[in-house]
Amino acid sequence: MMRDHIILMDTTLRDGEQTQGVSFAPDEKVSIARALLQTLKVDRIEVASAGVSHGEKEAVTRIHDWASSNDFLERVEVLGFTDHTRSVDWLVSTGGKVLNLLTKGSEKHCTEQLRKTLDQHLEDIDRTVNYALDQGLLLNVYLEDWSNGYRDSRDYVYKMVEALSKMSVRHIMLPDTLGVMSPSEVSVALSDMCSRFDESDFDFHPHNDYGLATANAMAAVESGAAAIHATLNCLGERAGNVSLAEVSVVLRDKLNVKVSVDETKIHDLSEMVENFSGKRVAANAPIIGTDVFTQTSGIHADGDQKGRLYQTDLSPDRFDRQHSYALGKMSGKASLMRNLEELGIELSEENQAKVLKRIIEIADTKATITREDLPFIIADTLESGDYQHVELLNCSITSGYEIESTASVRVRVGEMIHKASDSGNGGFDAFIKAIGRILEPDGFEFPELTDFEIRIPKGGHTSALTECFISWDDNGRRFKTRGVHANQVFAGVNAAMRMLNVKMRDQDGAASESQPLQQPE
Repeated sequence: MMRDHIILMDTTLRDGEQTQGVSFAPDEKVSIARALLQTLKVDRIEVASAGVSHGEKEAVTRIHDWASSNDFLERVEVLGFTDHTRSVDWLVSTGGKVLNLLTKGSEKHCTEQLRKTLDQHLEDIDRTVNYALDQGLLLNVYLEDWSNGYRDSRDYVYKMVEALSKMSVRHIMLPDTLGVMSPSEVSVALSDMCSRFDESDFDFHPHNDYGLATANAMAAVESGAAAIHATLNCLGERAGNVSLAEVSVVLRDKLNVKVSVDETKIHDLSEMVENFSGKRVAANAPIIGTDVFTQTSGIHADGDQKGRLYQTDLSPDRFDRQHSYALGKMSGKASLMRNLEELGIELSEENQAKVLKRIIEIADTKATITREDLPFIIADTLESGDYQHVELLNCSITSGYEIESTASVRVRVGEMIHKASDSGNGGFDAFIKAIGRILEPDGFEFPELTDFEIRIPKGGHTSALTECFISWDDNGRRFKTRGVHANQVFAGVNAAMRMLNVKMRDQDGAASESQPLQQPE
């Protein structure tokens, strides 16, 4: 029967690290482990495979030291192998307490990879388990490739579990190692296992090769599984593991079971892992993607404005995030109004129509339009100079191989023309320093640059336009600006110029707070 509370075990630091090109440094591993247990409040974490490397041992030892001091030690797990003393000794030397023993859940793996009979394999398992217990460890057991093993030879799987049930094992973990199962297959197999071995606790470990991992996790829980293994951002081999964010939300909303995860921290942890792993999350990834709480259609914005008609239980407030309304060719008056409200701008209906027409024209070129672009579109459309506090009149940037870059700028600030030069670690850095020479003496403080992204259209050539997105943090206020230019450095320069105008607009309070761009009738 379905459990009231489902244990979630995060294996980002072990199985997730098997993602191509991902290798967490010790400091990164420790930070993620602490955040998973202390901030996100997952039930268990799997942090490494025994004996992988010296750096791995250092990270695991530090995690165990911290966990021991904070009463989390029995919730930190390490994958070990059926090698009698080697994995056990490695884990003990790191101060660990829980071993997840990898065994063969498929007869083919047992006979063809190990070249042993089931009885011989069970003897090795029993010997390793007994040694681990003698060292005071807690044991869980993986049945590697269980999904194929169950399909090909159920008798083999039954005999394995019967033997394991007689050992002091806490959880028997059933992985869909190659992600081959469908929800109906999971239901049949898990229901059989849970009813046949009703005194055992089974974990289900889904992979996403067919894109069915979340649905398979639901089927496993409905069939009696006690725990689900997942990773942040779907990290893992091939197509990855099931998403911790998706599983925790789906189990709560669709199956009405309890999970321990603090949903308000999911996005923060996702960003941490994104930064440390170098693997970007898709903008439309459920729960954690940058665009998943953005309404694009003007009809949707209108419905939300009149009665929250296009909102669901997946409220952004639930995840400590916010709704936004995209500006593009699908935008309507309601989308524009919501963005104007966020910026504290009021326009007459006539000017709203002009600005909306211009937005649609820009969007037809497939340009990305952000809320921060809106003041510039308004200024351009209404032929207003209110948002052109700083104008770049001329800029020369020189770079060379293994020598400092230099930048000379000529800008208009208000009614005054200024010139300045400086050098830096690259053309963009030199430009920022040169602008700083002009603005900083008057008390201007540059916001912190938090992300810098350069891209060209798919299939573009070397002469293609370059689009640069820069994310800024201005004392907790986060915003993004965009620049376009054929030269990558000047795309960044244009994005930085937009930032200057956004910030100076806020500082100067162009016109009034309620009607900064109100045109005279």
